[in-house]
This record gives sequence, structure tokens and C-alpha cells, in this order.
Amino acid sequence: MTTTIRTAITDADYEAWRAVRIAVLPYERCPSVAEMRELDRPGRLTLLAEIDGTVVGSGLADRSGDGQRASLMPRVHPDHRRRGVGTELLRALADHGLAQGYDMAGTNVDDEGSRLFAERFGFKEANREVEQVRPIGDEPWPAAPTEYEIVSVAERPELWTAAYHQVAVPTIPDMDHSAALQVSLSDWEKEWINDPAAMFVAVAGDEVIGVAGLKLDSDRPERAEVGYTAVRREWRGKSVASTLKRTSMAWAADHGITEIYTWTQRGNESMRRLNEHLGFTYGIVSLTMRAPLPLTEQPSEAR
Repeated sequence: MTTTIRTAITDADYEAWRAVRIAVLPYERCPSVAEMRELDRPGRLTLLAEIDGTVVGSGLADRSGDGQRASLMPRVHPDHRRRGVGTELLRALADHGLAQGYDMAGTNVDDEGSRLFAERFGFKEANREVEQVRPIGDEPWPAAPTEYEIVSVAERPELWTAAYHQVAVPTIPDMDHSAALQVSLSDWEKEWINDPAAMFVAVAGDEVIGVAGLKLDSDRPERAEVGYTAVRREWRGKSVASTLKRTSMAWAADHGITEIYTWTQRGNESMRRLNEHLGFTYGIVSLTMRAPLPLTEQPSEAR
């Protein structure tokens, strides 16, 4: 058995990478090949692992959201685990992160086996997120607010850039992270929206005061991920977020979506409570783990 680790280059490579990710994380939206191409940038590394020519694993190394760590994501197809593939992928990704100048690495794990694997290499829990899920049925459109209006980004595309400056920039630091996420306008336009018709903004006069919506899934069109939801501080407590979310839920019902989901990190109790109020229930817990670079594999007796 020969394992080969190589860089994904062609569209076929990217589709093979996606196939592994979908098999490992069937409950999460996977970027399309076109989206992955859009996300390509210096320092980002996309890997495939093959055994005798068959793709059995994938990997991604990129900068973390706050730019302070290497984000490492090794994944092995469930049918090909316990053959050392994950270890080879992780080492290749960690070496790349080290070469990019990082002295810390981060990863996310959603199951006990993955947690134990990460701990073998010195990763420790730093935060956790919980999935919240909401079935979509017959969803009524909310009453039109009087102090502001709700419009889709498809109706007024220029508002997405305005939303970045007027909502995202002042509210992203409110997220419960040890360091604020670093989100450029380019990131906002590429990663935080994928269908303008499914993303909504609240507008008061000529100011954007809130955003919420959905990121659609071309692999599972019946399911959608809740996009970034935020309201400017001076407008909080006026049901803006609730109205935006109810609007997106009604839109989902009209477009054949039967389930939506979101992830909320530890410390974001206000959003969790809002989601609970809107009928969301709890699902998977995902751990954010960190380790110093270079990675050191722990002796078996220490595990």
C-alpha cells in the first residue's frame, strides 16, 4: 500500500477533494469548485491523499479567521481510516503552516475519534460551537416593519458593500473569539454570501442596520446554512434580527428548502436564545482545538 500526498490542481482534483469532505461532513455545506477557485490565494494549500491511485483523503491549510494561526483540516474518507493517511496529511499541512511563518495551528473536530487523533499531536480545546437546526414548513412572511425595510441583496446589490462597512466592520469584533476575525471586503464578497436572492439586509433611510440570510447548498438544495446575522448596536432590542431571520425562513419555504442550520460559538448566548425562540433545536457540537507548531506526536502511553 502506497500513500501519495499531492496538491489539488485540476477541477477534477477539486471535485475529488469535495467528495471526501462531503463524505466526512455530510451535515455541512461544501464549497463548489467555482467557490474553491475563488478562495485560492497565496499561502492556501489544498491537498489530496491517494492510495494506489485512489483518492482516500483531503487536506486544507489556510490562515485562521483572525490571521494568527495556521488552520489545518485533514480529512480521511470513512472507508479508508486507520491506515496512517490522516497522520501523513496532518504532517504535510503542519509543515506548510510552519513554512508560512505560523507558530500555532488550529483545527476543528466534530467526533470523539477526531478529538483523540488531534490530542495525539498536542491539540487542546480552545472553544466550541454548537449546531442549531430548524425544519422549514409553512413559514409566514413577517409583517413589514415601520422603522426600516427589508430587501434582498439581489434587489439592491450595492447594499452588500454598504453592509460590510456599516454592519460587519462594527459587529464582527462582538463575536466571542480570543482575537477578532480579520474580514476584508474581498472576503466578505467571496465567502459570506453565495446567492444574493437569499441574503437580506435591513435598511433605515440610507443606512444598512442589519444583515441575515442563507447560503445555499448546490449538493443538497433542500438544506441551507444560515449566513452571518448581525444588527448594529443602536438597533438591537427592536426585533431587527428576528424579522430578518423570519424573512429568510419564509424565503426558504417558498424555494423548496426543508431545513436550515447554523453554528453558534460558546459565548454567543443571545443568538442561541433568538434561534431557540425561532424554533431551532440543537445538533452536533464542534470543538476548536489549537496546538503549537511544529507538531509533536505524543507517546502512546500519554494518550
